[in-house]
Amino acid sequence: MHSYEQNHQQEDVKNIKTAFFLNLLFTIIEIAGGLLTNSVAILSDAVHDLGDSFSLGLSWYFQKVAKRPRTKEYTYGYKRFSLLGAVINSVVLLVGSVVILAHAVPRLFNPQQPDVKGMLLLAVLGVFINGLAVYRLRKGSSMNERVVSLHLLEDVLGWIAVLVGAGIMYFVDAPFIDPLLSIAISLFILFNVYRNIRKSLRIMLQGSPGTVDLEKVAQSILKIDEVQGVHDLHAWSIDGEYNVLTIHVVLHAPQPMAELLRLKLIIRDALLTLGVQHCTIEFEVPAEDCDMEDCS
Repeated sequence: MHSYEQNHQQEDVKNIKTAFFLNLLFTIIEIAGGLLTNSVAILSDAVHDLGDSFSLGLSWYFQKVAKRPRTKEYTYGYKRFSLLGAVINSVVLLVGSVVILAHAVPRLFNPQQPDVKGMLLLAVLGVFINGLAVYRLRKGSSMNERVVSLHLLEDVLGWIAVLVGAGIMYFVDAPFIDPLLSIAISLFILFNVYRNIRKSLRIMLQGSPGTVDLEKVAQSILKIDEVQGVHDLHAWSIDGEYNVLTIHVVLHAPQPMAELLRLKLIIRDALLTLGVQHCTIEFEVPAEDCDMEDCS
């Protein structure tokens, strides 16, 4: 079993590494192809893919860093480092998309004919290479691999859109389709950047995780016979996947240490089913004066 887990840990890093080099190679081809074909749609997707390459590189690095044990400096481990990569990647995509929009909008009113045959070739290549990266990552089971594979799936869909647009321009003289595709791709990227930054900032500001229902948490603990009440309930997420919770549990009467241990295990099992991976529980009795009760 230990050998299997070790191989699996190496496999997930290897999958992301392969996807990174595939994406980076095609990004270089795409930038050159976009310039040669005079297509702002391809150049706008190249900016997106460059951001994806950066994201994949960070994911590859942080997938290895996340396996480090916690230290005195980072008592929760290194999981939150991935948020830094997410914010940096979002800023890169934001700046790139604004630059592309600044070039694409004027060309919408004064369109230039791109090299349609070159666009078709690059689009087919884009679907194939990005599809190969998605296939490689979808074989993995880690959350990091699944999230990155969904991100690359967006690239495949973007290239399918370019392929359809180039196909139309091959038969119809409609050069405005190229900047129109560029604007659509850029707006789609900006929408996802907004969502990613909003989610990252919520985690960094220690907002309660959207996957953890605090009302259900309190109700599940109150169902335990020995529990009278709960307060000072706080929950936050380390990286959007690993959730932490602290809570004060008021008992009907004082309990021996063995009983407290049993209750603690029951509560932890209940919280785990509700999406909490790490919890700190403090037991109290009704007569106890808790300073934190008014702050909950």
